[in-house]
Amino acid sequence: MTLGKGCGHCPGSHTGERPCLASATVKARSWLLVEHPGPWPERVEQLTGPAPVADVVRAAQARGVRPQLIRRPGRRRATPPLQVFAAYSHGAEVWVEGRELADPEELTELDLDALAEGERPGFGDPVTAPVLLVCAHGRRNPCCARTGAPLARALAGRFDHLVWETTHVGGDRYAANLVCLPHGLYYGDLGETEAVNAVDAYLRGEVALDRLRGRAGLPEPAQAAEHFVRAHTGRMGLDEVTVDSLTGTSRYEAVVTVQESRYRVVVEEAQQSAPCGPDCGENLGTYVVRELTLLNEAALV
Repeated sequence: MTLGKGCGHCPGSHTGERPCLASATVKARSWLLVEHPGPWPERVEQLTGPAPVADVVRAAQARGVRPQLIRRPGRRRATPPLQVFAAYSHGAEVWVEGRELADPEELTELDLDALAEGERPGFGDPVTAPVLLVCAHGRRNPCCARTGAPLARALAGRFDHLVWETTHVGGDRYAANLVCLPHGLYYGDLGETEAVNAVDAYLRGEVALDRLRGRAGLPEPAQAAEHFVRAHTGRMGLDEVTVDSLTGTSRYEAVVTVQESRYRVVVEEAQQSAPCGPDCGENLGTYVVRELTLLNEAALV
């Protein structure tokens, strides 16, 4: 973790010069977003109040639901009322429910077990518009506040109520980070231009490959396979590309469906160069594609 007010990340971080392929959070599928204007603790499970919010955050984590504290960019409103979203980002049936609470105690009505299973808890109304999260968690890492907070304000000026600042989403070395729900798309190393392009694409029902980190909830090799197939085919629709299977431990083999076609993709882990020296934890691995083959129907029998 970067300490102090400066940036301790490697050269090329936050500029797009380092690849951000296949680095989205692997475990996040169910989400709970709770408005909390701050201050935010270093880790959300350290939240002490208000008690109903702190309790539901820890209960969500215990069930495998990813809790995020959120707030509006810029001038923060007092709570209550507070906005709450429940979301599921895995597979084809993704969704968001939203509700504004007059009292934090209403959080006790949320069925966290259903949310953990990807079932709509019926806690709020269906939300048809995207929920856009920009990490601005400065206490977790200064780079997130330095790069994320200005980006959130800029995006809010263009996309208004869709945009929220949020606590740590993973990968502060990629700040500024953007997460697009309900699909769980992660983007990193964003300036305003790249972020606007990503959101515009999402509003069209597409992904933008530039600065795409991947989709939350998928293993990293699967994220990489999807990325390579999209780049190969030019198919950017959210539902046009799916990873059907993933096998292997060193070289990974994925079968990826693109509408009527299937591809066999072999990806392999590779180490990036080490600008900070061999012992630095910021020297990240990435993935390279070794084979990308169109499968015909006979090969699938």
